Amino acid sequence: MTIGTPIEPGNLSARWRKARTQAGLDWLRLHDLRHACAPYLLACGASPRTVMKTLGHSQIALAMNTYAHVLPDIERAAVDAVAKKLFG
Repeated sequence: MTIGTPIEPGNLSARWRKARTQAGLDWLRLHDLRHACAPYLLACGASPRTVMKTLGHSQIALAMNTYAHVLPDIERAAVDAVAKKLFG
């Protein structure tokens, strides 16, 4: 393997298939990891700009509109944390 060169798509696909089979995750597509990345970043407190840059989106709105379904839970957790600090 040469370091610093583009990944050969066929090699990546073959290694991915082998890894997911060994993990018992035959249903998991490589692209699914991309869609899981944004919600995990947001849940861990990453800023929308960080999510945008990590996923290579050109605008924050694109990233947030795509992954808005996770925002209510994150917002609720933030409000609950503030309430706990204020009121115990």
